[in-house]
Amino acid sequence: MVPIIGIVLTLITVFGGYIGAGGKIEVILHALPIELTMIFGAAIGAYIVGNKGENVKGSIGDIGMCFKGTKWNKQDYSDLLCLMFAVTKTIKTKGLLAIEEHIEKPTASSIFSKYPKIVNDHFACDFICDTLRLITMSLEDPIQVEDAMKQQLDKHHHEALGSSTALQGMADALPAIGIVVAVLGVIKTMASIDKPPTILGEMIGGALVGTFLGVFLAYCFIGPFANKAKLLREQDGQFYMIIRDIIIAHLKGNAAQVSVEIGRGNVPSKYQPSFAELEQRLGEIKT
Repeated sequence: MVPIIGIVLTLITVFGGYIGAGGKIEVILHALPIELTMIFGAAIGAYIVGNKGENVKGSIGDIGMCFKGTKWNKQDYSDLLCLMFAVTKTIKTKGLLAIEEHIEKPTASSIFSKYPKIVNDHFACDFICDTLRLITMSLEDPIQVEDAMKQQLDKHHHEALGSSTALQGMADALPAIGIVVAVLGVIKTMASIDKPPTILGEMIGGALVGTFLGVFLAYCFIGPFANKAKLLREQDGQFYMIIRDIIIAHLKGNAAQVSVEIGRGNVPSKYQPSFAELEQRLGEIKT
């Protein structure tokens, strides 16, 4: 809803101001279809040439995410804390061997299967299970485990931001592409130099629409979408960092309740369950 408000506000203020100042919107509307086709066609073509296939596909998802918001909500963060509590509590009370059956087949696990959204997230599930698998192989040094988890997080973060970075690259290129289109319009105008001044004026105005559209689309649409997608991806990445924080706290010898409380402290404020809310949910798990 918020992006739609921003888009409408941008269109009204820019074009409304132009019309209010006495500008002729007919000139822009006449040139718009051709200029827009040329600019977006060149931008998308260059984008496909200069980026990996997954980034091209991911950019479509990024724009959709700008309207839908983050992947993880308050319930999901609460579920994650409950899942990690059950995992660390099992290890504390029954030993490492007791967790092996759960991490080998998480979809069939009595612990993991209670939280299908987390299990269905490929990275989250693998991140938990692979790290616990390392621990069952006697890698229990918190520093070494934290380093290994950090490398996985860095790789995932870099890959997750690939599409928004590519989208920002398109935004950076659009003003120059707009100039290219405008130059073509000027060439067309110069080839008709024998026309009356009224016609030449309309042709020059139409050519300048290319420059306008390149800058307008870059700084009012594509650039903001790329920035919003980056912010949302980074916020979603916080979900995985909480997994790291809880496991490392567990390896340092903390009780399951304490480890989860450390993780709760790093949940984004908007989605953070209160101590009492989490305590109630953990009590239900114990029961």
